[in-house]
Amino acid sequence: METSIAQLTDPATLFQLALPYLVQVAGAIFIFFIGRLLARLLVAALRRSMVRAQADDTIVEFVGTVAHVILMVFVVIAAMSQLGVKTTAAAAIVGGGALAVGLSLQGQLSALAAGVMLILFKPFRKGDFVEAAGQFGTVEAVRIVNTLLVTTNNQEVTIPNNQVWASPITNYSARDTRRMDLTVSISLDGDVDRAKTVLQEIVDTDSRVLAEPPPAIRVNAITESSVDILFRPWLQRPEFWDAYWDTVEAIKKRFDAEGIPFAHQRRFVHMTAPDRDTA
Repeated sequence: METSIAQLTDPATLFQLALPYLVQVAGAIFIFFIGRLLARLLVAALRRSMVRAQADDTIVEFVGTVAHVILMVFVVIAAMSQLGVKTTAAAAIVGGGALAVGLSLQGQLSALAAGVMLILFKPFRKGDFVEAAGQFGTVEAVRIVNTLLVTTNNQEVTIPNNQVWASPITNYSARDTRRMDLTVSISLDGDVDRAKTVLQEIVDTDSRVLAEPPPAIRVNAITESSVDILFRPWLQRPEFWDAYWDTVEAIKKRFDAEGIPFAHQRRFVHMTAPDRDTA
């Protein structure tokens, strides 16, 4: 039945014509807000369950954010379906948009994936002193896309997680004990037995040196200019650097007092007389 111009100007007729569309819009709004509320409740429940399972805070935040985004995508598609939009077309649009975003953010997504691996496998934690991606420092924070280190001179270094994960990671704080690795080189005419005795006395008088495992003091090599003695005491990790510096100083002072000569690097210069015919 055709609608006349008079009918179109009638409020009652206009309301009847718009009513189906108003119902669709109201339904879409209802679905969106109820869906958003349910998504929040589900994500909150998921986060609570992960906290009870003692999951890392960064993992809880990351998983909660991803779950919320996924649920909201379904909510939006459902609301669009209520408006009469074909869900297959909406899904194709969402998929195409996700692909475009993924291609433009490949580096960031790689860092994000590496951040998830770092959080899951925990090669280091906050407060550990590490070497990662060629940088030394104390771990200040492990974020989703980057790791923050504080260097020994109190500078902040931010490293993308894909670089951290792709390189060897040395965690100096992972173990309670740490071995001091020194090579003490004395001259070829030096008293090896006396040098070893002095080194033993140094560790015996330092209460920070652990009895177990016992320190290793061994002749390791004889070169053209030196006898190299390995010096390997074990210490508790928090005391390592103070003990290291004190030990190096003690070796210098004791060897000087005992008259044990340190090795000096020798350089040999070979000079050849020029040919008289070409001189």
